Amino acid sequence: MFAVRDEDAALDVVQDAMLKLTEKYAAKPAGELPMLFQRILQNTIHDHFRRQKVRNTWTTLLSAFGKGDEKDEDYDVLETLSAKSDSNATVDPAKQFEQGQIVGMIEQALARLPARQREAFLLRYWEELDVAEAAAAMGCSEGSVKTHCSRAVRALAAMLSGKGLTL
Repeated sequence: MFAVRDEDAALDVVQDAMLKLTEKYAAKPAGELPMLFQRILQNTIHDHFRRQKVRNTWTTLLSAFGKGDEKDEDYDVLETLSAKSDSNATVDPAKQFEQGQIVGMIEQALARLPARQREAFLLRYWEELDVAEAAAAMGCSEGSVKTHCSRAVRALAAMLSGKGLTL
C-alpha cells in the first residue's frame, strides 16, 4: 500500500506476486517462500510503476485532444472524474488536514532516503520481517540490513525533526 499509494493497485500487485510465487515456486520448501515472495513483490511493484509510466504518457498525450469539438483552454480531464464516495475520511476537516500534512511529511522523508535504506526500513518495520528474512529478500547480509535500517531511522528522525515533527 505504501509503495504504490493506491489500495486497489496494492491489492492487484500483491495478488500478481502471489500468483507468480505459486506458479513458479510451488515446489520450493515452505521456509524459502517468504523471502521469495518479498523479492517477487518488489519486482512486481517495479513492473507496476513501469506500466503506470507508459499509461501516464498515453493519458497525457490523449488529454491534449480536449473534449471533442470544444477544445477549451481550461478543459482538464481530471475535472470530469468523480471522487470516491466510499472514502474513510474523518469528519473534522482540520484533523483530516493535519493528518494529511503529517503523512505527506513522512512520505516525503521516506522518498528522500536512498533506495536500499528505504527498502530495508520498509521490510523491517512496515512488513515486520526479521533481519534474516529482510536480508534474504534484499539479497544482502544481515549486517547490511541492520546498517541500512539504522541509517534510515537516523535520517528519518533528522528530516522529520527538522520540519518540527516529533513522533
